Amino acid sequence: MKAVIFIISTVVIFLIMNQLYKKYTYPFLLPLLTTTIILVIILLSFDIPYADYMEGGQYIQHLLGPAVVGLAFPLYNQRHLISKYKYTIISGIFIAMISGLFTIYFMLRIFKLDESLILTALPKSLTTPIAMQVSETINGIPPLTAVLVMIAGFGGALFGPFVYKLGKIQSPISRGISMGSASHGVGISKLRDYSEEDLSMGSLAMGLSAIVGAILCPIFVMIFF
Repeated sequence: MKAVIFIISTVVIFLIMNQLYKKYTYPFLLPLLTTTIILVIILLSFDIPYADYMEGGQYIQHLLGPAVVGLAFPLYNQRHLISKYKYTIISGIFIAMISGLFTIYFMLRIFKLDESLILTALPKSLTTPIAMQVSETINGIPPLTAVLVMIAGFGGALFGPFVYKLGKIQSPISRGISMGSASHGVGISKLRDYSEEDLSMGSLAMGLSAIVGAILCPIFVMIFF
């Protein structure tokens, strides 16, 4: 019974937040973010253990796979665009991944953080399951990596639009590749507000970044650690 209650409450909160976002399209009202915050507040306020919530939440989590597969539809619709700019897309993803690794590495070195924390942060731009696996492979802390992946996702969704506006970035390819490479699924959910081209580029970048990142991260660690 508890599982059903948690499933229904999560879906209802998300639908309400989605309607609010449609009316007021501010980045900080992104349904994924506001729903997460509200659920955390409810769990803390009523002292509900996370394990109890996941009795129902696990079924919603299982829908993540089909949801990701569903991104293939806009990708298929934009296949001509992908074929036309394939070299731009591939080079952009490689540059994004390499620059992300160097940025995290040098920034955390400057703040003199422990080496294990640096290793934990390196895969933060990959989608969660792959990021945790890569983190384990390079001797990071997988659960903390998952948290950093969430922060990267919400950070992209919240601040990405401001960066696009500030940099006058109007190309769907540029927006999609940058968001998909840096902020994975949570970030590209924001691309729905732009166009199907943005969404398809973002989903492509997310998938390819996971592959490229899984290869580059261990190599980066071998060279710099």
